[in-house]
Order: sequence, then C-alpha cells, then structure tokens
Amino acid sequence: MQNFKLFIFSLILFLLVGPVKGQFFNGGIMAGVAGTQIAGDTYSGFHKAGIYAGGFVNLQISKRSIFQLELEYFQKGSRKNPNYEEDDFDQYLFRVNYIEMPVLYQYVINERLKLEVGPSLGFLTGYYEEKNTEEIKGGIRPARVTFQINAGIYVTLTRRLMFNLRTNNSLLNIRSDNATGDVLRIFPGNYGQFNDCLVMSIAYQFRDTW
Repeated sequence: MQNFKLFIFSLILFLLVGPVKGQFFNGGIMAGVAGTQIAGDTYSGFHKAGIYAGGFVNLQISKRSIFQLELEYFQKGSRKNPNYEEDDFDQYLFRVNYIEMPVLYQYVINERLKLEVGPSLGFLTGYYEEKNTEEIKGGIRPARVTFQINAGIYVTLTRRLMFNLRTNNSLLNIRSDNATGDVLRIFPGNYGQFNDCLVMSIAYQFRDTW
C-alpha cells in the first residue's frame, strides 16, 4: 500500500510539472488491462490478467514526430490453472508488480493513427508466488529493476480519447538468478525468464490534438 501511495503521488507530480514547460507539450492519463506470461517458466500462454494505469507527458517536435514519457503501475506475472478433465492437477500463480517508466518515439501516420516504439525501466514494488495453492517461500527473487522494449499503435477515438494496443517484452532476465525453464533472448548468454505482455488501454489527453 505504501508503494502504491508513492506511485499516486509521483504520478500527480509528473502530470502537473510536465505539461507546463511549453506550448507543444501535452499530457494525460491512461488505464487498461494486460494479458501476461513469463517466457521460460514452462507455462506458456497469456493466461494472467493485470492492471495497467498511469499518466503521460509528450512533446510534438514535428508534424510526424512525438516523444512521450510515461509513468505507470503495471501488474505482470503468470498463471496456470488445473484441468481436472484431463487429470492435470498442476496449479501455479506468479504475481509481480512494477512502477514502469517508458520513453517512446511516436510516428504520426495521420490524425487517427500513431505508431510507437521505445524502451522502459521497471522497478519492482512487490511479488507473490504459489505452487499448488501453497506460497513459495525462499525461491528465486525477481530482479528489482527490469528493462523492456515497447511497441504499439494508437487509434484516435475523439479529440481527447484514444485506444492503445501495445506489446511490452523484457530484454533482460527478470529473476535475480537463473531458474528452471530458462530461455535465450536477443543475444548469446542472455538466459533467464522474461515478462511478455499484451496491453489494451484507453488514454485521455488534456489538450486537443486536432
């Protein structure tokens, strides 16, 4: 709860300070849901839902180019439910929560569509892990800081309301040490477990863009 209060305070400060520095700045808030999985934990599939919410400040530097800075609360993890009809009694749940800071470049296709890409840092605020309904204690702790790449598309719905579809994928091992089921990602020797997320959200911006 203390971490969430700190996030809310930081978000308010972020939104108040950011947009006042120039006429080309804009800002807003966003909220949605993420489908998540952990690549490398042997439980494939985006079976765990998580909350995604935060705010953004952006700067339009040309007709086609925008840079956007975000601050968001992001619930990720993995879930595997039993399938009793197939005599599968295995159950697993991993919840991991972050405050994440993406820095994005957005390319404006037209007044309705924008593409985006950019990195983000995630800061661990808490986690919970269980196997067959019993909490796992003393396991491999998640890393305190993670590094992701984001890519997505914005669809303008009204002058201030937008729909966003985004992928968010870890580039570095999210565990503090290697774990069973490790996979290789991006470059040689980069083994570990990785957050993979599909995010759908609605964004409300404070100023018109049309």
